[in-house]
Amino acid sequence: MVEYHLAPFQTLNTGAKISMVGLGCYSPDDPKAIIDGITAATKDGYTHFDTASFYDNEEVVGEGLRASGVPRENLFVTTKLWNFDHHNVQEAFDKSLAKLNVDYIDLYLMHWPQATKSGHMFVADDTINFIDTWKAMEKLFETRPGKIKAIGVSNFSIKTLTELLKHAKIVPALNEIETHPYNQENELIQFCREKGIVVSAYTPLGQANSPILKDADIVKIAEEIGGDVTPAKVVLSWNVQRGVVILPKSSNPVRVKQNIELITLSDDHMQRIYNISKDPNRHQRFALVYDKATETVFGWTWEQLGWEKPTHVSCLESA
Repeated sequence: MVEYHLAPFQTLNTGAKISMVGLGCYSPDDPKAIIDGITAATKDGYTHFDTASFYDNEEVVGEGLRASGVPRENLFVTTKLWNFDHHNVQEAFDKSLAKLNVDYIDLYLMHWPQATKSGHMFVADDTINFIDTWKAMEKLFETRPGKIKAIGVSNFSIKTLTELLKHAKIVPALNEIETHPYNQENELIQFCREKGIVVSAYTPLGQANSPILKDADIVKIAEEIGGDVTPAKVVLSWNVQRGVVILPKSSNPVRVKQNIELITLSDDHMQRIYNISKDPNRHQRFALVYDKATETVFGWTWEQLGWEKPTHVSCLESA
């Protein structure tokens, strides 16, 4: 019989505890639809919720958390500074805090290292760099002690983190990245671990109809474990077992419950998933942020981001 266990906790460099399974709140087709996921998640023991100003649903997330009846001190709420707001860190934070209306923010992330020009998603704003933005976030942290508990980054690579750490007074508490069996980022995860930076994974299962969940190696492992273990359960448990916080998104109450119930994989199963990284044909990013017209990710090249270009990449068309 397969034994399930609930998500363990990681400790940030601030001393705060963060559940290793959170609810990702990005719902691009209908931002407000995530309310059903939040309602289910708070009933199933979730305490960690990840949103962003870009997700356009901070009010809904806050509403769902307040309605849950879970004491505020038992919740961990993350939101993010959008690319248009690198010049206006304090104002952007105040807007997010007001929309969420949850007394304080546990973790405030720089969503991307690159600023973009307001209203132009794929045009980089070179009048400010991520070091200056981070300094503004450090000032925010120092001047709002009751309103912000920790600061961190998202989509940072070894290249951009190395440069940031040369100038940072505060080491980021967390780096949120896309990581799953098809984009493992093992070197980056090890680098963050050595620097005391927790790693969290958005898109931990890929997007809808992800090939990860149909991958022959993943499916075989699920079959070998047996019971009602699904490929999704295998993938999520693999990430947590290697020390990565996961942020699966769902508004389906059944899946919400399934996502927080983990299994322990054998060393053999873990290694077989690690071995997927050796196949370049399966190296893929699923976040829809690559613009074919400019060949950039929000105005930056793969080289600027410090990313290896994957064999396959999902694309957006620039407006």
